[in-house]
Formats: sequence, C-alpha cells, structure tokens
Amino acid sequence: MDNLLEELKKNGRETAENLAKMLQSTPAEIEARIAEYEKAGIIRGFQALLNPNMVETDDVHAAIELKIRPERESGFGSIADRISRFPQVDSCFLMSGGYDLLLFVTGKSLQDVAHFVAAELSTIDGVLSTATHFMLKTYKDQGVAMECRNGGEERLSVTP
Repeated sequence: MDNLLEELKKNGRETAENLAKMLQSTPAEIEARIAEYEKAGIIRGFQALLNPNMVETDDVHAAIELKIRPERESGFGSIADRISRFPQVDSCFLMSGGYDLLLFVTGKSLQDVAHFVAAELSTIDGVLSTATHFMLKTYKDQGVAMECRNGGEERLSVTP
C-alpha cells in the first residue's frame, strides 16, 4: 500500500504539511494525491473512530452471517449490493468458510435488529439462512484498542 494511504489510515486528520514532512514531499503534492485518491474512489471518506464503551447510546450492534444462493449472472454481487443498501447495514463482506456474507448492522433495540433480520433479510430471494450475534462490548476496533490496562501500557507482557 502507498505510504500516504498508510499514514491516512493511522490518522485521517493529519495535516498536508505534516504528511509532506513524513513522506519527503510538498503539501501541494500531498493534497493533489489525496484529491486523486478521492476522485478514483480509493478514499471513500474520513470518519472519527469512537469508543462505543464511552458514548451514551441505546444502539444495538450485531454481526449477521448469511448463507445465500449466488445468482447465475452476478454471483453474490447483486444480493450483496441489495443488502448493502439497507440503512441498518454498516458493513457487508463476502466471506469464505461456513457462510457467504458477513454483515455488521445497527438497530435501536434487540427487537429492531430481530425485525430487520426476520422481515427484511430473510425474505430476500436467495437468502438461505441467517445467524445473528449481538455485540456486547468492544475491546478493539479497526486496529485501535478501546481500553488500556496496566497503567496505559499497551505492549503485551512477555512471560518466560
């Protein structure tokens, strides 16, 4: 992966000036490259990564495994595209193994997620089965630890 993209993944708010210093470039070149990445669809947006354990919300998050029947012309793509359009779906991945799609969804309650699965997902032609797993606590998300133990020390302890 490009060094600029690596740095933006670490900190999407880093200034062009700092990025230019880190990458031995100019701020104008960095801004132009970022604009090119956005135009090409490589950079899809910038978001703050929030610690859900510290934010007051009643939202419920779940991971849903879907087994689906691929379609003749489009394989898994058209069903995945249709499912991805639901506002409850935060992420949708094609997987290998025991199921085909992995969804991460958000709802206002357990019943809201259950209704979405029963009324929306399971009724789609080609959806063979679902398995829903509710998220209880977040320890790490997108490479970022949500809690630091041992007085803030983030390194793993070494034992003989």
